[in-house]
Amino acid sequence: MSALRMAFNELRRITSGTLPKLAVVALSLVPLLYASLYLYANKDPYANLHNVPAALVVKDKGTKDLNAGKNVGDELLKGNKFNWHLVDTVDEADEGVRKGKYIFALTLPEDFSEALTSAEQNKPRQGVLTLTTNDANNYLGSTIANQVVAEVRRAVTAKVSTEAADKFLLGFSTIREETTKAADGATKLADGAAQLRDGVNELDKGQHQLLDGATQAASGAAQLRDGTHQLRSQTAPLPDSTRQLANGARQVANGNETAARQAEEYAQKAQALVGVLDQANGDIANRLRALGFTEDQVQRVMSTIGQVRKPVDDANGKVQGASSDLRKLANGADQVADGAELLASKMPALVDGIGKLDDGATKLADGTAQLRDGEQKAVDGTTKLKDGANQLADGSAQLRDGLNGGVNKIPNADDPTRAAIAQAIGDPVAVKGLSQTKAATYGAGLAPFFLGLATWIGAFVLFLLLRPLSRRALAAGQSSLRVALGGWLPGALLGIVQVLVMFTVVRFVVDIVPSNPLGTFGFLVLMSLTFVAILHALNAAFGAVGKFLGLILLILQLVSAGGTFPWQTIPVPLYPLHYGLPMGYAVDGLRHLMYGGDLGSVGHDALILLAWLVGALALSSVAAYKQRVWTPSKLKPELVL
Repeated sequence: MSALRMAFNELRRITSGTLPKLAVVALSLVPLLYASLYLYANKDPYANLHNVPAALVVKDKGTKDLNAGKNVGDELLKGNKFNWHLVDTVDEADEGVRKGKYIFALTLPEDFSEALTSAEQNKPRQGVLTLTTNDANNYLGSTIANQVVAEVRRAVTAKVSTEAADKFLLGFSTIREETTKAADGATKLADGAAQLRDGVNELDKGQHQLLDGATQAASGAAQLRDGTHQLRSQTAPLPDSTRQLANGARQVANGNETAARQAEEYAQKAQALVGVLDQANGDIANRLRALGFTEDQVQRVMSTIGQVRKPVDDANGKVQGASSDLRKLANGADQVADGAELLASKMPALVDGIGKLDDGATKLADGTAQLRDGEQKAVDGTTKLKDGANQLADGSAQLRDGLNGGVNKIPNADDPTRAAIAQAIGDPVAVKGLSQTKAATYGAGLAPFFLGLATWIGAFVLFLLLRPLSRRALAAGQSSLRVALGGWLPGALLGIVQVLVMFTVVRFVVDIVPSNPLGTFGFLVLMSLTFVAILHALNAAFGAVGKFLGLILLILQLVSAGGTFPWQTIPVPLYPLHYGLPMGYAVDGLRHLMYGGDLGSVGHDALILLAWLVGALALSSVAAYKQRVWTPSKLKPELVL
C-alpha cells in the first residue's frame, strides 16, 4: 500500500459522515479564526486612540508673556489623539482615573508658565506635568499615555527652548552692537593711550630736565644761602660804622664850612685890595697924563706898575680860586655829611633787609632742596607712569584688536535666520525616517507572529481527528517511511487548506497586504508542512504525551520567537530556545516576505524549516518502525486522548 493510498484512506475515514465532515471544516478554520480575528481586532489600534477617554486639568495661571498651559491644552484638544475631557479640579480627574472613567489624567500646574520662564529671572526650575495613570484600567493605555506626555514635554521644551534661543541670539545681536561700540571706544582708547604714552614719554624727559634744573637751583640756592650768611655777618657792624662816618663827615663839613668862610673873607679882602690897586693904577695914569707924560710913557709906567702888581694879582687869583675850591669843598663835605647821615639812617634797615634776605635764601635753599627731592620722586613716578602708559597702550591695542576681531565672531543674524537658528537650537534633533521595510499597520506588524502561531495551532488540532500512523499498514508490515509519510500527508493536505483559507481572509478581508504575496503563501505552506510534520512525529512517537509535548513546544516558542519585542530582549538563558526551535525562523521569514526584506535570510529560514521537516519525518519513521511490534501497553494504553 502506497503512502498516498494510506493518506486517502485516512481522509476518507475522517469524512465518513456529516459530523466528521463538519469537524474537518472546523479544523480547517481554526487557524483562520485565531489569526484573522486577532489581527482584525488589532489591525490599527492607534487609529482609534481618539476613543480613549482622558482627563485634562489646566490650572496654569500664565505669565505676562506666556500662557503655556492654555496653549498646550488647546493643542491637545485640537489634536484629537485622545478623547480629552477638560476637568476643573485635580481631585475630579484622580477620581475619574480611579473609577475607570478616564484611562489617565494630565495636569498642568498653576506655575507651569512661570516655571518655564524662570530661567529669565535667574531662578531656574522645571515645569512639572503630572500624569496620573492606573494600570488597573489598562497597562498599555498607561504606556501610550507616557509616550504622549513625553511628546508633549518634547514639544513644550522645543517651543520654550526656541523662544529662549531666539532671545539669546537677539542678545547676541545686542552684544555685537555694544561690542562694536566697545571696539570703537577701544580704538579711541588705544589712540588716546598711544598719545598718552607719547605725552608721558615727553613728560618723563621734561621731568628729568626739571630734575636737573631743580638740582642746579638747589645747588645755586645753597651757594646763595652761604653768600647771604657771609654778607649778613659782614654787614652786621655797618650801622655803627656808618653812624661814625656820618658824625665824622659832619665834623669835616663843619670844618670845611669854617675854612670856606674864612677863605671867602680873605678872598673879599684880596679882591678889595686888587680893586684899590686898580683904582690906584687909574689914578696914577691920570696924574701922569696930567703931569704931561706921554701916553707911551704912561703905558711904560703902567707896565712897570703891572709887573710890580703881578704877584698881588696872582695871589688874589689863588686866593679867589682857593676860596671857590673851599666853598665847593664845604658844599661837597656838607653833601657828604648829609649822605653819610642818610646812609647811617638807612643802614639798619639795609642790614635788617640783608638778614631777611639771608633768611629767605635759607628758606629758598631748603625749598629748592625739597623741590629737588620732590622732582626726584616725580621722576620716579613718571618712570612708573611711563611704564604704565606703555602697558596701557599695549593693553588697549590688544583690547582694540581683540574686540575688533571678536565682533565678527559674534552672531548677527537677521530675523529669518535668527528664527531658523533658534528653531534648530530649540529642537536640534529631527528624525529622518528611512524605513527599508515597513509594516502598514500595527496588525500587519503582528501578523508574522500570529500567522505562525495560527499555523502551529492549526497543525496541533488536526491530530485531534487524524491518526498519526495507519494501524493497518503497520500490521501489514509496510515500510516505516511509507507509513510515516502516509500518516503525515493527510495533515499536510489539510494544513495547506488551512493556510489557503487563512491567507485569503487575512489578505482580502482583514486587508493585510504582503509585499510578496506568492512568497508569503509559499512560506506559510512550508511552515504548515513543517509544523504538521513536527506534531505528527510527536504524536506518532509519544502518543497522548505527544499532544502535551506539542503544547509545551508552543509555549516555549511563544516566549522565545521574538514575535512582539526583538528576540534579543528575552533573558539570555532563553537564547538557545530561539536558535533551536522553528517558530523564530518562521516569524523571521514571514517578516521579510510580508515587509519586503532581504530574501537571502528567507532562504536560510526556509532551509531551517526544511531541516525540521525532514527531521520530524525521520522521527515519525522511527516511531512507525517501533510500533510494528505490539505490546500490552499498546493494546491497552494507560491514557487515551
